[in-house]
Parts: sequence; structure tokens; C-alpha cells
Amino acid sequence: MRIEQLEYLAAVTEHGSLRRASEAMHISQPALSEALTKLEKELGTTLLDRRRTGSRISRQGLDLLQNMTDVLEAVDRLRTAAGQQSLRRRDLRIGTVNTASSSLLAPALRDLHARHGSGGVEVVTGRQADIQQGLAEGSLDLGLVNVLPGDEVPPGLVADRLIEGRPVACLRADHPLASRERIAVDDLRAEAHVLMRPGFVMHRYAHRLFAGVLPETTYATDGAEMGKAMVAAGLGIAILPDFSIVADPLVRAGVLTTRPIHTDHTVVTLLMLRRRAERTPETLRDLQTALARQARSYLASLELAPTASDLTPVTPISSRARTP
Repeated sequence: MRIEQLEYLAAVTEHGSLRRASEAMHISQPALSEALTKLEKELGTTLLDRRRTGSRISRQGLDLLQNMTDVLEAVDRLRTAAGQQSLRRRDLRIGTVNTASSSLLAPALRDLHARHGSGGVEVVTGRQADIQQGLAEGSLDLGLVNVLPGDEVPPGLVADRLIEGRPVACLRADHPLASRERIAVDDLRAEAHVLMRPGFVMHRYAHRLFAGVLPETTYATDGAEMGKAMVAAGLGIAILPDFSIVADPLVRAGVLTTRPIHTDHTVVTLLMLRRRAERTPETLRDLQTALARQARSYLASLELAPTASDLTPVTPISSRARTP
């Protein structure tokens, strides 16, 4: 067994396919596949599920993934102690539905950099189901998703509740409806809307809010960040969790604002998802801590901010739960 073989398997897990892993590791795909086949024979188990659509880590490989990660981290520490640059630095990969990017994720990544210095972090945008699958398969280390009451977390994943909030209407500050303290559903339905695509929680919520009768003019996009940009361009109103918008630079600049939805009391919960594992790498553990700390700071900023009076308070939750 060679260290390179473990690094190749980690690369396939990280990048999701043999092709992308071979490109990242600067090795031909046949050579990478042959090295992993030899590792499988040596360990006496199947590490990859090889399909026409690509190769992914197998269930047996997932069971061994934590042990392999421990070996590679130990090798990195040994190389560092010997005064060498690590030949391999595993990036953290975070899957997000583009939720709370400004209020939680970006500040937490800044805290992580301050603590660890150099290192790689990749933020991947996707739908909730894609993020959950990536976590289960090992191609993602951490996930940030929104859930509604009754949504469940798949077995094998651990959920930490970060904050709870309310859906709000996100609109341009110069929009006529911005003069109101709260906006009725019928008034929202009369406006053009920027909706999230199917697979996002706020897509389900919008259909529930409008009772299946959507506004006549709609746009669909992936995630809150593009939705806010489209609202800022004057294309319509978006309905988003308050924690995904109130700390946004466009709000601070006075371009966008938010208003509560009249008579609606739905709770949206922001979850931090991870695989269930006996040991967690230090950088991942520190990122989890930073996200929880930023959730508390975010709540404190809402309580102190003079513009928070027209927003529904957000509740921080630190306890872990399988279901929201």
C-alpha cells in the first residue's frame, strides 16, 4: 500500500469522479484507476462503485474513509515536522443552498482562516438533496440547508440547528410595497416574483403560501444570492428566510429591504449537516464552532440594530437533533 493510493481515493471522493480526480492529481485516468484497483485487491474490498455515469466511493469505501483521512493527516503532520511542504492539502468542501452567506458563512470562513492560515475551502452551491447525497458519499464535508417543520434528516447525517427565522419578502427599497409594515399574500401575488427552482425549500414554501396559484410573472433561479441580484435589478420580489437577507451588503447599501408577510407564521430552520463519524478533522471541527459562534453574533446584531424592529426575531439553537 502506498500513500499515493490513499490520496487518489480521497481525490475521487472529493471531486466526485475518476476524470476530475485525475485532472486534479495530474495523473492519467487509466493510471489512477489501476492504482485504486490494486489498493482494492490489497485491502480485499471494493472501494469504488464503477458505473457508466462515473465512479463514486462505495459503501465499504465510506466505512474506511475516516481511517484513510486519519492516515493522510498524520502523513501531512509528519511532512510538516520534517520541514517539508505537504504534497497534498485536502480542501474543505462545503455544500450550501446559498443560505446565510453574508450573515454566517463568510464570517465563519474568515474566522477559520485567522485560526489556521493557509488552506483550501471550496463552497459548492446545490439543492438540498444534492448536498445530502454529497455528504453521504463523502464528497462534501459540511452542508448548510434550510428546512421547514416536518422535514427530516437522512440516516447517517447529524444536524446542528444554527438559527430559526421567518420567510420575508425581499424587495427593492424603492418598491411601492416597501412603504408597508407587512405585506399581504394577495398583494404579493399581484407582483412579479423571483422564485427558487424545485428542490429548494423556498420553492415548496412559495407554492404553499400562494396555495398553488402563483403570480403571473415569475423567474426561477438557484439559491438566494442570484435571487437577491435579480430583485436588485428590478425583476420582482423574492421570498427568502430573513437570515439569508438582512445582513446582505445590498441591504446595508439601501438597495434592498425586507418586509414580514401578513398572517404567516412559518418557521424556517438553518441546519448544519455533517456525516456521522467517530473523529472529525480539526479544521472541520473549528469551522463548525465558527458557524455556531457567528449564529450567536448574528442574533446579537439583530437585537442591537435599529432597523431590526420590522423583522421577526431569529432564535439561535445550539442543540443537535436529527430532525428540525
